[in-house]
Amino acid sequence: MTTTAAPDLAEEFGTDSGLVAKIQSTLHKYPYLSPLIVLIVAMIVFTLLNERFIFATNLSLMTQQTVIVGTLAIAQTLVILTAGIDLSIGAIMVFGQMMMANLAVSSEASNVAGFGWWAPFAVAVGVLIAVAAGAANGYLIVQFKLPPFIVTLGTLSVFTALSLILFKARTIQGPEMPEGLKVMGTSFKLGPFQIMTGVLVMLGLYALFAYILRNTAWGTHVYAVGDDPDAAELSGINTKRVLFSTYAVAGLIIGIAAWITIGRVGSASPNVAPNINLDTITAVVIGGTSLFGGRGTMIGTLLGALIVTVVENGLALAGLDQAYRVLAVGVLVIAAVALDQWIRRVQA
Repeated sequence: MTTTAAPDLAEEFGTDSGLVAKIQSTLHKYPYLSPLIVLIVAMIVFTLLNERFIFATNLSLMTQQTVIVGTLAIAQTLVILTAGIDLSIGAIMVFGQMMMANLAVSSEASNVAGFGWWAPFAVAVGVLIAVAAGAANGYLIVQFKLPPFIVTLGTLSVFTALSLILFKARTIQGPEMPEGLKVMGTSFKLGPFQIMTGVLVMLGLYALFAYILRNTAWGTHVYAVGDDPDAAELSGINTKRVLFSTYAVAGLIIGIAAWITIGRVGSASPNVAPNINLDTITAVVIGGTSLFGGRGTMIGTLLGALIVTVVENGLALAGLDQAYRVLAVGVLVIAAVALDQWIRRVQA
């Protein structure tokens, strides 16, 4: 008699050792791969639809369109990595840039007591105010154990109101401001491309914080707190200090973004970028950072911000209405969150 071994059904039908599992494992290990693939595919499709998409002038324009959201998305990434969220990013940025502009212009142009300060000094004060605002968010969250969503929703209203009350909802025009405030909007030629100074600063910030998250103890602690705060505390990490410092550092980035915004827009207005909070969250989520914390990369966020710009620009060149561009971004966000859930479920 001959015996035949029973088939291993788990091996035959299971996916743990199959191609799907390898893909899931790869995407979990390298969160930026998904947005990179989406970006490449989108650029190929839009180039086929309209060859002007790939022209140097249009590519230069897209980098400039990305700079505000892309810079603020760095701060949002740090916060979301700790399993938090910051809804006040846009309001703090607006307040910071209004403070810079009003301090730097003459008393006739200022909405408050204009001092005509030296531009770098006015910028420094605006950045410090943004750091203080971020630190206030962190203090309320850590000290009173309040949900980040509620705290930053409250400070969103506070700083929006302060911008309107203190600065009388008046825009400071470009000709009224010293050149030092608008330096981030200057550009130079690099071959056929027009590179804005603010874009270089943004890329420098991405490189810096990518290094910090990957190669420093603070970066490791940010990931640990977001992944499992209880386990992080048991391992000796001061979770309160990490959370507080994360929001303070986010404030620093917001302050720099405020300066970049003045250069990009060419003025300081309390009504600039009304949807910037949602735009930063969109860039972070599409870039592969998990809303549940503990997983994500800076390069992924940069790719996410570029994807949003590429989709909106490409659909505009294709002649589609603004409503379809908003629809496309919404679909990308839902798909990105669904992909994150899928990867997390398999890894559990």
